[in-house]
Amino acid sequence: MTESMYTAEATSRGDGRSGEVTSSDGVLDEKLAAPKETGGPGGRFTNPEQLFAAGYAACFHSAVKSIASKAGDDVDGSSVTARVGLGKTEQGDFALTVTLETSLPGMEEGKANELVAQAHQVCPYSNATRGNIAVEVIATT
Repeated sequence: MTESMYTAEATSRGDGRSGEVTSSDGVLDEKLAAPKETGGPGGRFTNPEQLFAAGYAACFHSAVKSIASKAGDDVDGSSVTARVGLGKTEQGDFALTVTLETSLPGMEEGKANELVAQAHQVCPYSNATRGNIAVEVIATT
């Protein structure tokens, strides 16, 4: 990358996964709570995996729409759901997995699969995670 077009800045305070995150522009101001499944209290606060899932879903959806637009394909009504799993490796370290499910109503299955595969090659989140975490890309029609 030669030059950054935009830099997001966020700061974590408090107790990490059960602390608070804020963005430098004040738009993001969230309390965090570890999910019950990981021994935390759960409840009405978000967690790092949800924030990552939201960012990845939005970024991947933009990539899908961009690729479709260049090909002249209509993807109105499309959506992307990102599922971010947190688990342990065989060595006992924590690791993430991601499933990206893209809904492309009315699109032929083969074309939908090709579109999401292409989006996975250009999405910045996909490029950042490639080779680091398992990412499964699924298209539904």
